[in-house]
Amino acid sequence: MSTGEEEVVRELNSNGGAGDEKPQINSSGAAFVDDGLKFVRDAVRELPTPAVKDLLSFGACCGCIFRVFGIYESIYSFPSMPTSSVSSILGEVFGPQVDMKDDVSGENDKLSIPSLLEPKVCSICLGVLDFVYHDEQGILVRKDRASDLAQMIVEAVKQEYQLIDGFSLEVSLPPVVLENEQIVRLYMKKKYGSEEWFQGKSVPGHISVKDALKLAISVPLEISLGVKSNLSNFRIRLEYELSEKSTQTQDTKEITGCKRRKKEGTRNGTDSNNEFIELSKGFTKELVDHGSDDLNLLVKKGNQYFHLAVICYRCPIYIGGRYLKYSRNVSQTCWIIEDERKGEASVEEIVGGNILPFCEGDSYKFHAAGREDIDVRMLGTGRPFLVEIQNARLLPSEVLIKEAEMKINSLDHKLVKVKNLRILDSKGWELMREGEAEKQKQYAALVWISRPLEDGDLQTLFSITDMKISQKTPIRVLHRRSPLAREKVIHWMKVEKIAGSCQYFLLHLCTQAGTYIKEFVHGDLGRTHPSIGSILGCRAEILQLDVTDVKMDCF
Repeated sequence: MSTGEEEVVRELNSNGGAGDEKPQINSSGAAFVDDGLKFVRDAVRELPTPAVKDLLSFGACCGCIFRVFGIYESIYSFPSMPTSSVSSILGEVFGPQVDMKDDVSGENDKLSIPSLLEPKVCSICLGVLDFVYHDEQGILVRKDRASDLAQMIVEAVKQEYQLIDGFSLEVSLPPVVLENEQIVRLYMKKKYGSEEWFQGKSVPGHISVKDALKLAISVPLEISLGVKSNLSNFRIRLEYELSEKSTQTQDTKEITGCKRRKKEGTRNGTDSNNEFIELSKGFTKELVDHGSDDLNLLVKKGNQYFHLAVICYRCPIYIGGRYLKYSRNVSQTCWIIEDERKGEASVEEIVGGNILPFCEGDSYKFHAAGREDIDVRMLGTGRPFLVEIQNARLLPSEVLIKEAEMKINSLDHKLVKVKNLRILDSKGWELMREGEAEKQKQYAALVWISRPLEDGDLQTLFSITDMKISQKTPIRVLHRRSPLAREKVIHWMKVEKIAGSCQYFLLHLCTQAGTYIKEFVHGDLGRTHPSIGSILGCRAEILQLDVTDVKMDCF
C-alpha cells in the first residue's frame, strides 16, 4: 500500500462525510480502493441525473459539480483521492461522455510538450478545482490530487520559513470566477428551483470555489507542515490570475453595458471583487429578460487556465523594550534634510538595524512612546519602543532576543543601549499608544536665569503641584505642527543648586506627556504661560535637557 493510500485510509477513518457513515477500512490496498471508491460512488448516485448532465454539457468539472450540490466537503475530505478516479466514477454513473480529462502521461508532470492534449478547462472555475495551473515559468502543471497541490505549497513554504506555529490559508481568484458562480447559481435556481431535490438539498447555499479549494488542501497542509490551520499571523496566499482579459468578462460587459475599472493601489483586488458582486446581481434581471435555459448562451466557455503564485508572508511581529540615548547628537529616527544627515546616527537605525537580522525579515519600522529632540539625552529608565518586523522568516527565541540586546549594548560607539528586550504580541502596540497618551515624564534641565537664585525661589518652585499651563505650538515647530493652544500639567518641581554658581541650577520636574519643556522654561515669547521665567520674574534659558523617566507600566 502506497504512502498516499495510507494517508487516505487515515482520513477516511477519521473524517468521513458530513452526515454520512464513515467507511472504516483496513491497511490492505484492495480495501482502500473498494471502500474509498464505494464511498464516492454512493454519494454520486444520489445526485439528480438531469441537473448533473446539464452542468457537464456546459463543461463543469467534477469539483464544481460536487460543490454546487453541497457534497464537496464529503468527497474532498480525502485529499489523496485522485481527481481522475472521481471523474471515472461520474462517467460510470452518468455516461462515458462525463470523463472530462484527456489522457496525459506522467504523474504530476509539467505539460510542456505542445503535442500533448491539455485537459479541458472547466467553464466555471477555470481549472482551480482540477488543480491545473500555469506556474511561474508559464508551464502548464496538473496535480491529480489535492494532496499533491498541497505538497507543492509546502515546498514553497519551507524554502523560506523553517519554523511556523500555524497558518492561515487565503485564496485570491479573479472576479470572473465569482461571475461564473453567480450565473450557475441563478441558472440552477431558475430551472430546478421547483423540484423537490433542489428544495431539500443544499444547492441554494452551495459553497464557493474559494472555500472548496480551502477544504481540499487544508488537511494535507496541516499534516505536512505539522501545524494547524487557524487565525495565525503566518499567511499562505494562493493568487490565481489571468494573463489576458477573460472572454467571459468581455461578454459580460456586452450583456450588461457595465464597465469596470481596476482601482490603482487596491490590495488583493478587493474593490474589483466588490464591483463584480454588484455586477453579478444584474444577472438576475438578465436571466428573466432573456429567458434562456441554456448556460452556454449566458457565458462563453473559458479556454485559459490561471497562473498560480504561492505567496507566503508573516504578519508583523513586535519586539519591544526601552532604549537609553547617551549622545546629544543622535536623533530618534533617521533625519535627513536636503540629502544631508542631521546627527551622527539615529536610535531607529542602531536598534532596528541590529534586531532585523535576528528575525530575517524584509524590513522594520521603529515606534516609540513619544520622542526627544536630537540634543536631549534619554536617561534613567529609558523610553518604551517597538520594532515592527515585516515578514519575519524566523521567530526569534528568548536566547536570540538576548543576543540582540547584548549586541546593541556592546557597540563601540556607546551611543544607545536597550533593556528589557522581548517579543510582544499585537496588543503591545495598543498598550504603548494608550500609555503614551496617559504617561508622565520626568526631566532634569540645566537652567540659567538673569539674576541670582534666592532661597525663596526654591520654595516657590517646590510648592507648585499639578499646575496647569497653556502652551501654544512652539515657534520652532510651527512649520510642521498645527497652531493650537494645548493645556498641560506640571505635576511637581524641585531645584538643585550648583556649587559655585548663583545663576545656574538643575531643575527636576515631572510633567504630563506632550509638554514642551524648553518653552516652559523660557516662555517662548509669552506663548507658554506660566513659565519658569514668569514665575521667577526674570529671564530664564534652558542650556541642557535630559529625560530621566517615562512612566509606563506596560514596558
